[in-house]
Amino acid sequence: MKYLCLVYFEEALLDAFSDSSSAALAAESIAYDEELKSRGQLVVADALQRVKNAKVVQVRRGRTSQTDGPFVETKEQLGGFILVEAKDLNAAIQIAARIPLARMGSIEVRPIAKVERMQGSAS
Repeated sequence: MKYLCLVYFEEALLDAFSDSSSAALAAESIAYDEELKSRGQLVVADALQRVKNAKVVQVRRGRTSQTDGPFVETKEQLGGFILVEAKDLNAAIQIAARIPLARMGSIEVRPIAKVERMQGSAS
């Protein structure tokens, strides 16, 4: 089963890192991705650009609007994701616990839902 690990952290914490600390964290993250890949558990992983580059899109009464940044004010922002293959939720949690940013942020683990196509819909 697939599980999405959403990586949340305070951008200000990363901003305070030295260049060498940032490079070490990046290397550790890449090494963990490679470990998951070698075990056949990594589907895809990527970091997101800073929250200042985010847009929130909503459609209400047929009108589209967009606003800057995250929808709600929080200390932690969504900074990346890892889609993994795991036998069950407990295994996915074990994978998430080893994501390097879990030491300074939060990892939300969610099972991927299957959305069935309705009969007669376009392929």
